Amino acid sequence: MQQPPNVLIVRRRYLGDIVLLGSFVRNLKLHWPEARVRVLVEPAYAGVVQLNPDLEAALIAPRRTVQWPAFLLHLRREAFTHVFNFDNTERTAFITRATGAAFRCGVHHGGYRLRFRGCYTHTINHPNEEHESQPITEYYLGALAAAGVPLATREVRLTPKQADLSDMRRLVGAAGPVLLVHPGSRSSFRIWPPDRFAAVCDRVQDELGAQVVLVGGPGDRETVEEIRRAARTHLLHLTGPLSVPRFAALARLASVVLCHDSGPMHVAAAVGTPVVALFGSQSTTLFHPVGEGHCLLQAPLPCTECVAPGQCVPEDSYRNYCVRRIPTDQVYAAVRTQLIRVYPARA
Repeated sequence: MQQPPNVLIVRRRYLGDIVLLGSFVRNLKLHWPEARVRVLVEPAYAGVVQLNPDLEAALIAPRRTVQWPAFLLHLRREAFTHVFNFDNTERTAFITRATGAAFRCGVHHGGYRLRFRGCYTHTINHPNEEHESQPITEYYLGALAAAGVPLATREVRLTPKQADLSDMRRLVGAAGPVLLVHPGSRSSFRIWPPDRFAAVCDRVQDELGAQVVLVGGPGDRETVEEIRRAARTHLLHLTGPLSVPRFAALARLASVVLCHDSGPMHVAAAVGTPVVALFGSQSTTLFHPVGEGHCLLQAPLPCTECVAPGQCVPEDSYRNYCVRRIPTDQVYAAVRTQLIRVYPARA
């Protein structure tokens, strides 16, 4: 009797990228219901794997060189049948080959050549024009055909744990609408000014009577404190960084999430909560949250009125401050529309 597929997906980081693997994994499980599917991630991103009901577990990439021989031996013993590598690095190509899987697929796009092509049995290249004109989820889904897996859905879903939902419900304790604000980003170029976040939070509480909950990651402490100092109204601030599973539970309980183009944006969308997302010059086509009912705000591009001459790098979408060109009134109006859609009585 043929054994069910034993699948390894290599996508070590970042949070949003791992969340968006969801549609790829869902298609694998629909086609191979008995398959074991795991993802190789860095330690910081293991929590999000726990929330995907189609994933069995995370495999954690070692941090120390001395740990690698034992890790590679463990991979070999796992007897993977299929490996999909979306990272396209020399190290992950070697990991893919070391598994000994009969099917080893390497995926790359545009002008990025596939590293160590000989490590793969199948290779897929997304031409730049195709890659830039579709959501990043299509980059993943394009690998299905190589394994003979039909495309049945584009759904991305995360399921918060009941214990975390109960804990977050006790902490927030709001009977009416809740606006969850996550003002952080792993890039300082993508951060909207804290005083504008504070102004939106004040108006949401004053004019709409909604509870505002403010959270951030370990690197967002300064931004969060600036918002709290600038706000006139009391903001419910959950101190200390939340784990990904606990943030997912909080996002599920919120009426709307206000955030940047970020990993938390994708988590919120994947648990089914509408988002108001602030984009700089990153492509909204490539990186928009999956699902209906989200609102993406972005200043007109290309930029004609640079807010930080000498600091922005116009040709590099990762290194400019275009997000600062989004006005406060526009953000408030978007949040208001989303909250009223959820709670029509607030109109």
